[in-house]
Amino acid sequence: MFALEAKLANLVRPIFGAPRMRFVAYLGLCAAYLQGGLNKLTDFPGAIGEMTHFGLSPAPLFAVLVIILELAASVMILAGFFRWLGALVLGAFTLLATFLVLPFWELPAGMERFMAANSFFEHLGLVGGFLLVAWLDLRKQ
Repeated sequence: MFALEAKLANLVRPIFGAPRMRFVAYLGLCAAYLQGGLNKLTDFPGAIGEMTHFGLSPAPLFAVLVIILELAASVMILAGFFRWLGALVLGAFTLLATFLVLPFWELPAGMERFMAANSFFEHLGLVGGFLLVAWLDLRKQ
């Protein structure tokens, strides 16, 4: 079994083991935060509305802080500048936002609860991805 695994790994390593593929992975992990930060930046009234919707006050201050956090931490990860810190910041932000925005356990049984639970656990997967990025970056230093 291990010989088959080694052969398969040798087959995909040139593509998936390449440094450019790591950048593609980082870009995929940060895509929602780049998109979210840029959308909030270009539609600031909408960003304020989002903060108000989730009960964050003062909404304009929270909107500015979220825009800075999403964009700066994403750039840190992509550029490799304190990558571990950017990953931990986005991981903590995602965990906090997940509990704030997706309390599926408060919803009655049904499709809305089902969808919120799926989204909740998908966001926990993102947190895991950011923890892995931080762990890998700190491990190599």
